[in-house]
Amino acid sequence: MTVRSQLLRLLDQEDINFLLTNRIPRGLATQFIGWFSRIEQPLIRDLSIGVWRLFSDLDLREAKTTQFRSMHDCFTRQLKDGARPIDGRVDILVSPCDAIVGACGAIVGTELYQAKGFPYTLDDLLCGLDLVEAHRNGCYVTLRLTSSMYHRFHAPHDCRIEQVIYISGDTWNVNPIALKRIERLFCKNERAVVRTTLAANGQPVTLVAVAAILVASIRVHCLDGPLNLEHSGPNVMACDSQFRKGEELGWFEHGSTIIVFAPEGFALCDNIRDGATVRVGEPLMRLP
Repeated sequence: MTVRSQLLRLLDQEDINFLLTNRIPRGLATQFIGWFSRIEQPLIRDLSIGVWRLFSDLDLREAKTTQFRSMHDCFTRQLKDGARPIDGRVDILVSPCDAIVGACGAIVGTELYQAKGFPYTLDDLLCGLDLVEAHRNGCYVTLRLTSSMYHRFHAPHDCRIEQVIYISGDTWNVNPIALKRIERLFCKNERAVVRTTLAANGQPVTLVAVAAILVASIRVHCLDGPLNLEHSGPNVMACDSQFRKGEELGWFEHGSTIIVFAPEGFALCDNIRDGATVRVGEPLMRLP
């Protein structure tokens, strides 16, 4: 058995994984990695990316360049043109990111799930915003980005971003192990609520970008600067910007979770189920 396989086997043990990724000073660890990942010293860069490869299935064949200034530069890499074809059907809302599908389905009133047996409410996640009523009895998809995935996110349809609300919080890990142990986890973590209105029918579709340990920094193109632990939200930021379907909206500094909310009448596409892998531009929901 190789060293890599032994390490991965160790991390697959839920108790050890949870302790190593949560029972540490989460804020300090996140700030340190944010600083360390930006070091542009070639030896540190190469060693960092090498260790990252050891613990993940990092694949850079689709990257626009394989020459990176730092580990952070690799995290936030762009893809080659055409690497993510966008489903152009007007009745299809596409995935905004590469991800593994977590909990998904109908919102019952305002209640939904982060994992089986672990409910939370729109009120808790959105902190009483009027978006709660907009998505009552709608549907949702939780999209989890792993550390090795492409970390940029894109417009799910032709839309206008009206507002971004930053809500400060903790930095719990958002992997399935933590989601089965920490109640209302998404409602505890730092997050950015991106309010959009679809050009096709004027209905609201909301993206909630949830940060996590080591990755608590979110960029949205229509705003100046990152949203991170230095903010003391909730902060409401006006943003009147038009985006075409598939156009880049921003990125995570590493990887985390995006929850997509749509109003009543939308339906999940057949390929969307718990545990499925989806990529930018692939079908996510069907418009009414």
